[in-house]
Amino acid sequence: MTVTPLYAAILGLVFVALSLQTIRLRRRHRVALGDGNQAPLRRAMRVHANFAEYVPLALLLMFFVERGGGSALRMHILGIALIAGRLLHAWGVSQVQENLRYRTIGMVLTFSVIISACLFLLFARVF
Repeated sequence: MTVTPLYAAILGLVFVALSLQTIRLRRRHRVALGDGNQAPLRRAMRVHANFAEYVPLALLLMFFVERGGGSALRMHILGIALIAGRLLHAWGVSQVQENLRYRTIGMVLTFSVIISACLFLLFARVF
């Protein structure tokens, strides 16, 4: 049984939730394009965009790791770390009084998933 689709599905739902939050703020502030100089909307847009920038690559790398023989445990660790990282980052950035701790931990977790998957794939090919 493959594990990555489980995390892809969960993260897909998070992506929709972030999209809906951005839409809700656009409607509230009556802004069709851009951020209308509204800090909460600007933050929601960045949370959504940042998610869209990192999650597809991380999931693709996870898929390759799994296809390359990554154990179910390894995949669950990567998947849980990616979800936790993205949720912490989203929470940290979405706050008008931004908490850099959540943002930083979120990015560290996200980068850890990407880097560890890359290293697994590189070492699997070399050794």
